[in-house]
Amino acid sequence: MSLVIVGLTGGIASGKSSMSTALVQLGAFLVDADVIAREVVQPGTRGLRAVVEAFGEEYLQADGQLNRERLGQYIFQHKTARLQLNGIVHPLVREEMWRQAHHYVKQDASRIAILDVPLLIEGGTHRLVDVTVLVFAPQHAQLSRLMKRNGFDEEEAQRRIAAQLSMEEKRAQSDVIVDNSGNESEVTRLACELYEYLKNLARDGARSDGTFDRSVVRPFVIQ
Repeated sequence: MSLVIVGLTGGIASGKSSMSTALVQLGAFLVDADVIAREVVQPGTRGLRAVVEAFGEEYLQADGQLNRERLGQYIFQHKTARLQLNGIVHPLVREEMWRQAHHYVKQDASRIAILDVPLLIEGGTHRLVDVTVLVFAPQHAQLSRLMKRNGFDEEEAQRRIAAQLSMEEKRAQSDVIVDNSGNESEVTRLACELYEYLKNLARDGARSDGTFDRSVVRPFVIQ
């Protein structure tokens, strides 16, 4: 079996995080872009210096940490600012993700490596991975889950969903679609099916030099 680097993405409140947790429990190695995105803008980092230069010190807390909530509210209302922030943070996150993934390769090439990236397609990282997996949920399910999870009113929830690339556009760029339209109890079953599929891909696409032959990847839907 060869190492397969899988890009896992999904729209907001689609169930991607639950899916990545289940995959780790099954034995996958996870690199979480959300965790890294926080690390690259910690006090003293070049990431935070670039953000402050672009948006101003008013987005810092008293302790020097980035005020993520305030900045998030601003960028979700201003597309140009959102693109500017992504242009600062995405390259730094991508650099650290690959560092961790390559370090993992040296440690253990027998498991599936998952890059959990909310903006995998928007940031272009899907072009770098072996397999792109989209956790899909219809917009009405996203809206309901987001309002319940975050306490947003419908207008704010709609704005957060609209700020991302549409699910249909993401589907068009994905190799594997995991339909997470149902309830939370379905996540474990879906994750088991996905993990088994990825292990089979790793077996079928194994080259003699240990790399992965992407030509074995075909569109696939799990539901």
